[in-house]
Amino acid sequence: MSYISNVMQMVREMNPAEPEFHQAAKEVLDSIEPVVKRYEKEFRRERVLEHLLEPERSISFRVPWVDDKGKLQINRGFRVQFNSALGPYKGGLRFHPSVNRSSMNFLAFEQTFKNALTGQPIGGGKGGANFNPKGKSDREVMAFCQSFMTELFKYIGPNEDVPAGDIGVGGREIGYLYGQYKRLTNQYEGTLTGKGLLWGGSLCRTEATGYGVCYIAEEMLRAHGRSLEGSTVVVSGSGNVATYAVEKAQQMGAKVVTVSDSNGYVYDPNGIDVQVVKEIKEVRRGRISEYVKIVPGSTYRDGKKVWEIPCDVAFPCAIQNELDLDDAMDLVANGCFAVTEGANMPTTREATDYLQAKGVLFMPGKASNAGGVGVSALEMAQNSMRTRRSFDEVDADLHGIMKGIWTQVSEAAAEYNLDGNYVVGANIAGFQKVVQAMREQGFV
Repeated sequence: MSYISNVMQMVREMNPAEPEFHQAAKEVLDSIEPVVKRYEKEFRRERVLEHLLEPERSISFRVPWVDDKGKLQINRGFRVQFNSALGPYKGGLRFHPSVNRSSMNFLAFEQTFKNALTGQPIGGGKGGANFNPKGKSDREVMAFCQSFMTELFKYIGPNEDVPAGDIGVGGREIGYLYGQYKRLTNQYEGTLTGKGLLWGGSLCRTEATGYGVCYIAEEMLRAHGRSLEGSTVVVSGSGNVATYAVEKAQQMGAKVVTVSDSNGYVYDPNGIDVQVVKEIKEVRRGRISEYVKIVPGSTYRDGKKVWEIPCDVAFPCAIQNELDLDDAMDLVANGCFAVTEGANMPTTREATDYLQAKGVLFMPGKASNAGGVGVSALEMAQNSMRTRRSFDEVDADLHGIMKGIWTQVSEAAAEYNLDGNYVVGANIAGFQKVVQAMREQGFV
């Protein structure tokens, strides 16, 4: 049995019933096979892959809180501190019913490579809880966040672990979490990112992930003689990443015709009105179906996916495994020539393989989704120096980070004679950085 096969078997045995983590581990291991073959003797002797695939620390804890009816509720919280070879653990907190140990291991593992690609001194981590903030009052969300932080604060700090937001954790939640952290520690420090602008947040952080998706998509398209300008784009999701991917794509000359949520999608042949989306999702916290009541000529399809709409470019920006093989076949049949992931692993392995086999340009989320954490690292630096920078300065740095990721990914793919396979390129580029740092530090 090959070294990679042995390690994958170990992952399954040590992490039973964790399909998301198995999927992420297999995708990375398959991608880095050319590197492993080149250095297999050293890697086997030092057990490099075994070290890489075991988190440094995994924490789970009970989160009790009282709802508006006076009833005690219990949720489970997690923080997986996967790898600190490049810096303090960095990664979001996700509040969603799907959160479990498997999804946290998967996301923290992916975050390790994503953070490495940014060039910033940050390691990989992820956390969250199986709590759903949708439909909860502000008081209930505050009660939950305060209880969650009462346990989490023991394991985080500006030079140890710096969480951020993710699905279900926006500015409101970060505020409640940070307020409780200050009460418990008596410290005003950069332990959370995505903070409000009045108390240590960074301009352009809200926009960063969605903008970054567009910046790296444009680099990939230009390398192949194409551009976002004049392209028809479909976007899934209507949260933070999707909203600002729509905004930036339109600024770059594309026509974005869809947004969605877990119930269905909106199609607007005239181009999505991003201000309406912001009003619905960021102000009213409503459902995206409300869009059609406001914008004439738009339609809503309940229970359907955006991938059935003809497009040139697709941005999956919602949740993992949302784009499956049937969806990929629809995209190809309808003329899509590029997919850039905005969410974490939103495309299934089968769909990814099919798209690449059909010649569709494909940029994986660990590269294209990295803009948010890149700007979070800039926020950490601003907090350390007690400074503030303009939107344009941060946006320019974000653009530079995404260009740098594109260069790393494309060059790594070319080095191993896999030019155009950016999934492999992203995994190899991130893997090489993390492993070099681990080996130089004696795997501590």
